[in-house]
Amino acid sequence: MSEWTEGGPGQAPLPYPFYVDIVTKRYFDGVDNKNLDKVLNCFTPDAVLTEVTSNTVHDGREAIRAMFVKLFADFENIWHGNFVHTADPQTNAICSQFTVLITPNGGEELRYENCNRFYLKDRLFHRVYVYMSGDNLLKEGDA
Repeated sequence: MSEWTEGGPGQAPLPYPFYVDIVTKRYFDGVDNKNLDKVLNCFTPDAVLTEVTSNTVHDGREAIRAMFVKLFADFENIWHGNFVHTADPQTNAICSQFTVLITPNGGEELRYENCNRFYLKDRLFHRVYVYMSGDNLLKEGDA
């Protein structure tokens, strides 16, 4: 089998609704409800999540876990919605645009308009690229 590449050859296309479901009902629902296990169950063990606008790279599920532990601790409320999805089963990828309403502990609610590009491998996120409209909220956690 050839080496896996983002959107490269040899992808196993999944039904279009699968992509929307993993992004909204599994991943973002887990984030919004601060359910760490639900969130991490969306990622391969060697997944990489990159916050592109600040070039912050979280390499591997443990680094991603540490990032979410920090995010969940630093923010009282998190909400993702107003989704616009474009899934491409042939490349095993989905691009999602959405609104984020997020409230820092003791602070004022912030509004972001973000876009994520998810590349899947074995039905899980393997590479995720996050484009934020404001400051990077996905800081490195204490691994």
